[in-house]
Amino acid sequence: MPKEESPASAAFAQDLEAFLAYISLERGLSKNTIEAYRGDLELVAAFLAGVGVADWRSVTAAQASDWVHSPSSSAYSVASLARKLSALRMLARFLVREKIRDDDFTELLSGPKPVRKMPATLSTAEIVRLLDASQGSDPRSLRDRALLELFYSSGLRVSELAALMLQQIDLEQGVIRVFGKGSKERMVPVGGKAAEAIANYLTLGRPHLVKARTGSQLFLNSRGGALSRVMLWMLVKKYAQRAGIAKNVKPHGLRHSFATHLLTGGADLRAIQEMLGHANIATTQIYTTVEPSRLLSHHAKFHPRNRQATDPK
Repeated sequence: MPKEESPASAAFAQDLEAFLAYISLERGLSKNTIEAYRGDLELVAAFLAGVGVADWRSVTAAQASDWVHSPSSSAYSVASLARKLSALRMLARFLVREKIRDDDFTELLSGPKPVRKMPATLSTAEIVRLLDASQGSDPRSLRDRALLELFYSSGLRVSELAALMLQQIDLEQGVIRVFGKGSKERMVPVGGKAAEAIANYLTLGRPHLVKARTGSQLFLNSRGGALSRVMLWMLVKKYAQRAGIAKNVKPHGLRHSFATHLLTGGADLRAIQEMLGHANIATTQIYTTVEPSRLLSHHAKFHPRNRQATDPK
């Protein structure tokens, strides 16, 4: 028999379901994200109900803080607790937005900040070696060169690259239309080398991979279907090994390299954010720590105290 829901959990569930419907329909968050938020907030609700809180409408800032610093919360990893706290903040803002509450009970909450790992990147020389490793005139080599060039040229996610359709590409304008997280659409530039490689693949490679049931997927496998994310991963590994790159090269490393090399070249962080499809500029700002040499050179060149040391009297 299914477990009977307690009155306390039922009271919390009513506003929780309204919040989850909001982030699904209006914010366009993915099903996996929504389910993760559901699980996180149900755990918070269980703690609050256990200390006598009736529902989300009556939670105080002190009670929310008690949850953050409770022994049960201390058992979570820093990243896990930070995610749960983020979900709780979103819920609190939703309750205020819908006039269910007058105040945001999470406004003064503080929690552990997750340690942000430095993205693994390839140097420009390593990128050239990786791309050159996919030379060849057979259909699969043309396909692999096109996808690697596009991967690095546009900074796509693996899932976005695997899902690309012919109608999303406009080589004449040099752009592709990408549907990223939460089905959000963005326009991403395609560089000259990538556009050339894609054109060669479309003319000389893809027609030989087409089968009777092939759809409009851009990158095809030997059976005429779309390349999977696993296959893309294996191809990146294959060509990194062929290029003699000792680093542990992963597909996401090409996306990191794309962003890092743009920033090193002087690109605006907001433009990089838009191309990557990051909802929050804070996500993109991690790339500002990747190339300290750029900051050092700018400091040496532009700081007045450095200029005084080198300027003639």
